[in-house]
Amino acid sequence: MRVMRRLGIFTVLLLLVLTVLLLGPTFNLLSGRATLVGDWSKASRHSAGIAPDAARTPEAIVQVFAARAFRWKGAFAVHSWIAVKPENAPEYITYEVVGWYIDDGAGAIQTHTGAPDRHWYGAKPQLLGEIRGPEAKSAIKRIQQAVESYPYKGTYRSWPGPNSNSFVAYILRRVPELQIDLPPTAIGKDFLGGANLVARAPSRKGVQFSLYGVFGALLALEEGIEFNLLGLSFGIDPGDLALRLPGFGLIKP
Repeated sequence: MRVMRRLGIFTVLLLLVLTVLLLGPTFNLLSGRATLVGDWSKASRHSAGIAPDAARTPEAIVQVFAARAFRWKGAFAVHSWIAVKPENAPEYITYEVVGWYIDDGAGAIQTHTGAPDRHWYGAKPQLLGEIRGPEAKSAIKRIQQAVESYPYKGTYRSWPGPNSNSFVAYILRRVPELQIDLPPTAIGKDFLGGANLVARAPSRKGVQFSLYGVFGALLALEEGIEFNLLGLSFGIDPGDLALRLPGFGLIKP
């Protein structure tokens, strides 16, 4: 009886925690920040005007972007990608993972030129971080090597990964120049793959434990303290005086 009672209390507590963690995604749906309907063919893919003109900017640039995922996924998660512009190059090269290309027989990694800051099917992108000049020049080589070595070119899962955020996190862990914090809404960033349970934080300024992206914890100077329960990440970032909440992302004063 005691065991059954304890299991019952644990189940109730777990349901309460999940209910609290789902407040953010629920708010996103009710407020219109995310929607259950939408026609991708009519959604905006225009530049947000964030990235500098490549033709007028000779220095090397690396930028990491994220935007709300399309339709209901946007209540929970963002889609992230990385763009590079080598020194004196006339255009950007964008690397991202897109799941539906696998269904069409192509690989998950998509490489394309043009504006790197295009809306993600109606969602305006946010610049998560960038580096320029000599630092970016050396980072671009590492980024290209990481893209080539990404082990899930033919696999995509929205949850718990590997997905677009798993891809960007994989690159960040291998490029010391970047040190960029992926938001808690980047579901999939904690997917380490295989039997890997411990790894660097995506910013490389700390360490994380993750059980297939479903459960884990992270401690880092850049991200702060973050816990992951069923892909819903929450915590606190003392450095930025910010809360890290599912659905909402980073909440700063």
